[in-house]
Amino acid sequence: MSEEGKRSPASITFPAKPPFTADDRKTTASSLSTSTSSSRKVVIKSADMKEEMQNEAVNIAISAFENCSVEKDVAEQIKKEFDKNHGPTWHCIVGKNFGSYVTHETNHFVYFYLESKAVLLFKSG
Repeated sequence: MSEEGKRSPASITFPAKPPFTADDRKTTASSLSTSTSSSRKVVIKSADMKEEMQNEAVNIAISAFENCSVEKDVAEQIKKEFDKNHGPTWHCIVGKNFGSYVTHETNHFVYFYLESKAVLLFKSG
């Protein structure tokens, strides 16, 4: 199958404040394991990714938020870690309010909230 055939389009608009309702969650915050002792609210809003890789993304994001104060730097750290661990080419967007329409490789997409910040991580290219 061609590379183009492995991709799926994903369209997401991110609200300024995430609506945390049980009805629209694919995975709840309680089902995610994190590597930190502090309790953080994590909500997976949309995912086309194995749960193990989702947990890795959340843990890397937690670490990135602890090490960086600028969203661009958080996104860079997450992207570089996934490029290293899972091969290129990953893309990461971090913030409170943005829209996107992306094409991603099948099983390589996750969109989640970590506290009040949204993280969009996907592989394409």
